[in-house]
Formats: sequence, C-alpha cells, structure tokens
Amino acid sequence: MNDTSNGEEMWVIRSRAGDRAAFEQLVRNTARGLFARFYVQTADAHRAEDLVQETLLRAWKRIESLDDPKMFRGWLNSIAQGVLIDSAKRDSRKKRGLSSKRAELQTLTDDSPGPGRSLELDEQRNEVLNVLKTLPNEYRDVLTLRYLSGADYATISKQLAISNGSLRGLLHRGMKLMREQLGIATDGAQMNTDKS
Repeated sequence: MNDTSNGEEMWVIRSRAGDRAAFEQLVRNTARGLFARFYVQTADAHRAEDLVQETLLRAWKRIESLDDPKMFRGWLNSIAQGVLIDSAKRDSRKKRGLSSKRAELQTLTDDSPGPGRSLELDEQRNEVLNVLKTLPNEYRDVLTLRYLSGADYATISKQLAISNGSLRGLLHRGMKLMREQLGIATDGAQMNTDKS
C-alpha cells in the first residue's frame, strides 16, 4: 500500500468522525476525477460540476456508513453512479414539459456561430466523446483528466496514484487509440502533449 492510500484512509476515518477539514481533503483528491467521469457522460461542463457537487454532498451525509476506509473510492463511485441515474430520470421528466419552451428560447437568444458550424462542432465533440467512452478505463481517465478537465501531470499522478512516466505512457497510447478510432492519420501529426 502506498502513502497516498494510507493518507486517504486517514482522511476517511477522520471524516467518519465528523471532521469537515478531512472531508475537504478527500474532496480535493477526488473532485477532478468525478468531474472527468461526469463530463464524459454528459458532455456538459456545468452539469458535470453540479453532479460532482451532488455526489460529494451525498457522500458527506453518508460517510458514517462506510465501514472500510480502503473502499472509499469504490463507495464514492457507486454514489456517483446513483447521482447520474437520478439526474437522467429528472432530465427525462423535465424534457417532456420543456420541449416547446426550449425551442422558443433558442430562437430568441441566438448569438452562436452559424447553424452549420454549430452542428459541425457538436458532431465533432460527440464523436470524440463517444470514442472516449469506448476506451479502456485506464486511457479514458487520464485523457479526460488531462484534456477535458485541464489537470496537470502532478495532479493526475496523485489522483490516480501512478508515476509520471506511467501517466505519459498512458496518455500517449490513449491518444494513439483515439486517433485510430477517429480515423486521424498519425504519421507526422502529434497532439500537443505539453511538459507540464
């Protein structure tokens, strides 16, 4: 077991005793990962942020029920899955009543690029997100944290408990898979993998 795991277990134990500062440390260690997961699922940064907040609020309210501190991340992910399902149910109910209102609002407030360009950008974003969803978790997580949520290498290494070298390898192989699945030529074309 590494130092990160030991530290996280300590924060969980203290959180279970009602220590808000300890729970805030857990939030700092997990929020980006949750955001990345929700963003991949929703393709909406604001909604992903709301889902992260709801997940962390539920986790705080239920932290006493977590029996094994070693299971914190799995427990948190199960809460996140429940939040995502509940959100989808709420959205489904809202959509039935808001369809016509949304169409009216879109015609009133349209400062977006032309319809053709907007459609093209939406299609590209959806294609990338759909391919990202099909990648193995090890690649999806690092690519999402790095390129969608903008986390630096040190933050990703800490959150995923991997070395910088492993992270760079996963990013490289993950981008190669993305390019292959998107049909982008890789000869000579390299994605910007800055050295932060």
